Amino acid sequence: MKRRSAIGLAAGGGLATVLSERTVRAEARVEQARRGLPSPKITDVRAIATAPRGLRLVVVKVTTDQDGLYGYGCATYTQRADLVVPAVDRYLKPFLVGRKADRIDDLWQAMYNSSYWRNGPVLNNAISGVDMALWDIKGRQAGMPVYQLLGGKMREAADCYSHASGSEIEDALDSARALMERGFRHVRIQVGVPGMAGYGSGRGAARVESLHDEPVFEPAAYMRRALELFERTRAELGDEIELLHDVHERISPTQAVGFCKDMERFRLFFLEDPVSPEDIAWFRLIRNQCTTPIAMGELFNSPHEWTPLITERLIDYIRVHVSQAGGLTPCRKMAILAELHGVKTAWHGPGDVSPIGHAGNVALDLASWNFGVQEYSPFNDATREVFSGCPEMRNGYLYANEAPGWGIEVDEKAAAKFPFGHGEKGERQQYNGGWGAIRRRDGTIIKQ
Repeated sequence: MKRRSAIGLAAGGGLATVLSERTVRAEARVEQARRGLPSPKITDVRAIATAPRGLRLVVVKVTTDQDGLYGYGCATYTQRADLVVPAVDRYLKPFLVGRKADRIDDLWQAMYNSSYWRNGPVLNNAISGVDMALWDIKGRQAGMPVYQLLGGKMREAADCYSHASGSEIEDALDSARALMERGFRHVRIQVGVPGMAGYGSGRGAARVESLHDEPVFEPAAYMRRALELFERTRAELGDEIELLHDVHERISPTQAVGFCKDMERFRLFFLEDPVSPEDIAWFRLIRNQCTTPIAMGELFNSPHEWTPLITERLIDYIRVHVSQAGGLTPCRKMAILAELHGVKTAWHGPGDVSPIGHAGNVALDLASWNFGVQEYSPFNDATREVFSGCPEMRNGYLYANEAPGWGIEVDEKAAAKFPFGHGEKGERQQYNGGWGAIRRRDGTIIKQ
């Protein structure tokens, strides 16, 4: 009995040892899980400048101390791109090197507030580049697309609109028909005004007498032309196609109220930027007098600009330029606030946004319940040469790259083949971005 007891005790001791070792290993795994993935530290922050489409793109690359772990973000402010590059290289780099890359929101607050002079588009775009690169790093580290980090898909792809335009109404209608044949269910349509500078369209051949040599724009003539365009569009294209139109802030607030009322009968998906950010109080009058859906926001820098429009339900679509607002971090908060107040998203997505910026838009589109529509601008061959893994357009829907992070790589050798220009060869880069002055016949500057 004594021998058996001894054997039993020995066996029990061995079993206890095994169980103890297993417990230690299990506790170690739990502790590792609690700690999460190891925190990468930032070792370099660098701006990459390129213009594969003739439009200036700025991309930020953030490198970490973990081998092969880096990320890209969009810092494109094409009109003043030459200022964004030193903001990244000379200010943000020394501020960020040595900090932990996984503390995204904390770093955003630090970048935004440490400068004191905040809310400017140049610094906001530089911050956006870093912020989006940090999200890319986190996605690569986790082995997930960014939309997964935001909670996963609400939908399979982002329904998009594209741009139909022409110097004449028939040209604009033909352009719209071509988009419909490609599967687009939403079309933004613009037409030129004879002899005048249009927005999003060519100008007609007629000559307009003026007191100056710069492009002419007269709000009253534009509004008459737009109403004629939509009469024809609804008559010829029917009611199934969703129609959008951009005023681009070029009319007075009083004119905007009347124009929104006149456009009501055409049942627009939305009317964009009827007034400028300086005149947002006028949205209360528009909302009180008509049901035309309104989109606004691509010039916003500060949350103090867009918050009242959302919380007072004065607009229907928040249309912010993600890099100008500071990146994914503030825009995901914006999307949540908009959802709580019945406002939908329609992130700015023109040609002067890098493919990384478009990837950021799509991540928000897929993960936000209150997604409305996404602006789409196609990527040319040169852009795809620089940026591999661009979001894919199929039948009017934009699909995310399913690779970790944004799923986009930047070929810096290819990027160097398309340097910034300054308009010396007539490219679309004069005035550091291509936006010159337009004036009324008498010489008065028009907002745009």
